[in-house]
Amino acid sequence: MNKYIKISKEVQTALLKNKAVVALETTIISHGMPYPDNYEIALELESIIRSNECIPATIGIIDGIIHVGLSKKELLEFSQRKDIIKASRRDIPYLITKKLWGSLTVSATMMICAMVGIRFFVTGGLGGVHYGVNETFDISADLDEFTKSNVCVICAGAKAILDLKKTVEYLETKGVTVIGYQSDTFAAFYSRDSGIQIHQRFDTPLQIAKYLCTKDYLGIQYGTIISNPIMKEYEIPKERVDLMVSDALALAKNQNITGKNLTPFLLKEMHDYSLGESIQANKQLIKNNATLGSFIAKTYFECKKMKIY
Repeated sequence: MNKYIKISKEVQTALLKNKAVVALETTIISHGMPYPDNYEIALELESIIRSNECIPATIGIIDGIIHVGLSKKELLEFSQRKDIIKASRRDIPYLITKKLWGSLTVSATMMICAMVGIRFFVTGGLGGVHYGVNETFDISADLDEFTKSNVCVICAGAKAILDLKKTVEYLETKGVTVIGYQSDTFAAFYSRDSGIQIHQRFDTPLQIAKYLCTKDYLGIQYGTIISNPIMKEYEIPKERVDLMVSDALALAKNQNITGKNLTPFLLKEMHDYSLGESIQANKQLIKNNATLGSFIAKTYFECKKMKIY
């Protein structure tokens, strides 16, 4: 596409032939899980997407070049290197200029997807409004990105460490569509039900694909959130999660951990408090998202081809 973006041959071919491509982020690899769990899940997610007849495109920055579609060797490096910078949309020109490595958050991944023409992106959970926002004004750039990039993001709601009620309210204020998959409430990451009502629901990938085709036909250019609850057998009860989050937030405040360091710190504390249960739940929910996301992407392109709206 240009000298700062390298698209793998497989992804490039799929885009040119109008085939389904599903993007994956690199932050979950470099900052979301410990090695070797991070490498194993990276490979497994790509395998799930391929098994559903879509092409995976994991996106990251290597030596100042945006890579859309990583090799197994590159995925391994992302899982092991300690100098990888967690990058939001604002950080991308800086990393390119300095020729650094960067793992991309939701906002940065969405922006790159929109630049190269990828319509679907699977992640674990969105960033959002942090607790104490009245004092810190800490709101993730992920939320505003939906007003800028026309990408459908399949997730298990927003990360459990966030103020989910304010996150949903902020999305509503920004006019961002949140669709519940087989649910009338916003997914709570480790737990199925946050108790927060959302007002648009679909129960099949075909219904979602038709919705997206209709949105395209109308020329509406904004992102869409698909809130996909974790499977019942892997969820952690919300009451337990809330207690773990409360303890982790208190520890972060005591150690003055803020900004982009806060989320990795809180996730690690959650892992320690839950004796690893949170990592297992994280793995299962993102695999569930990869399955649904690739079903939706495949169905969307079939609807486009058959002009079903």
